[in-house]
Amino acid sequence: MKRFGVWNYVAISVYAFALSYLWNSMGPIILPALVPPLAPEALKGTALGLLSAVGLIVAVIVQPVAGAVSDRSTSRWGRRRPYILVGALLNLVFLAIIAASGNYWLLFAGYIGLQLVSNVAHGPYQGLIPDLVPEQRLGTASGAKNLAEILGIVVCSQFIARLLQPYVSGQGQIWLWLTFGSIMGIIFVTMLITILAVKEQPLTKSSDDRPVLVTILGTFNVDVRRYPDFMWLLVSRFFILVGVNLVRNFAQYFIKDVIEPVNYVAVAGNLLAILGVAILFIVFPAGLISDRLGRKRLVAFSGLLAAVGSFLLIFTRGYNDLIIYGGIIGLAMGIFLSTNWALAIDLIPKAEGGRYLGISNLATAGAGVAAGLGGPLLDFFNARQANLGYTALFITATLCCLLGTVLLVKVREATRSLAKVSEPSQG
Repeated sequence: MKRFGVWNYVAISVYAFALSYLWNSMGPIILPALVPPLAPEALKGTALGLLSAVGLIVAVIVQPVAGAVSDRSTSRWGRRRPYILVGALLNLVFLAIIAASGNYWLLFAGYIGLQLVSNVAHGPYQGLIPDLVPEQRLGTASGAKNLAEILGIVVCSQFIARLLQPYVSGQGQIWLWLTFGSIMGIIFVTMLITILAVKEQPLTKSSDDRPVLVTILGTFNVDVRRYPDFMWLLVSRFFILVGVNLVRNFAQYFIKDVIEPVNYVAVAGNLLAILGVAILFIVFPAGLISDRLGRKRLVAFSGLLAAVGSFLLIFTRGYNDLIIYGGIIGLAMGIFLSTNWALAIDLIPKAEGGRYLGISNLATAGAGVAAGLGGPLLDFFNARQANLGYTALFITATLCCLLGTVLLVKVREATRSLAKVSEPSQG
């Protein structure tokens, strides 16, 4: 990819659409709908939190390991694409297992398997941008990738919610299979586009001569003294995403218990669509602006905005309030997703992009694990007073976003992200 034009951005970003469609379907829409019939009502938050947390622990481990192993791969098909192919195909198997599950523990097993195989593809996939994109285009490429991810949110929020609502309303198992079938189809098609359209230059010889097992064991070995800014960025990212995930993971239960007890899946889909549109509106411009003004100040602004939106949710009294406050969080996440990821790329060694971006998942997925504790928190306070758990949840989310923003003062922004923007564009 010597010339980097519009088609290059599409080819390198399209699988991000599928991953977003998958996980934004599973997290806020499908799992919260599948868990209550399989768990006691008083423990639905805990059951959902356990499922989410264990799945993300698997992601935390598998994604950086797969990224590190792909960094040293000498396959003639390239370093990343073989893993994307295998992981995507195995996704289809575990999605079918989840759709067929009739009890909580089969659902649990299917979901853990899905996390494992999806991250076999996701870890190496994250290495494509630092591998192939010119430095002066990294902010734009990050914006394009996140644009694809937000399109995944917008599309799945409407399509998945409308397919799943009839199933939740008791209109037949066929609706559940249509829901999962749409996810399978999108994963398969976008995987094919990535495999065929992205042209990697295979390594003739790995730069790492260590045995594979040593590479795997060294996956999480980060030189903290050499890359302290990267580590502080991950800590900041962790807390901001804990806050956002506390809202996201339990939004469907909040809607059902407080706002709309009947068509709650459809309303959750509408909220996710509003979030997606808000993010879509800002994510690409944020990437472009960050190329010129720097990433750090935009990341800090996004953290403050997320804190404001989370706090205002405490005062939600109806559908309109929900949409407005959710839209604020959506704008915050649009800025955050584009600029935080690009800032991470600025701070890592390019030769180990797959491994370091996999390690960055320690913050992203780790935040999801920590947010799983919101389930017991929700159940504990709701048992003492109706819906008090949601107030506790939103206060905790606000504090996490604020803490993550404050921690950004420890991050020194790499000067190369600012210096390169004056160079002529390519393609």
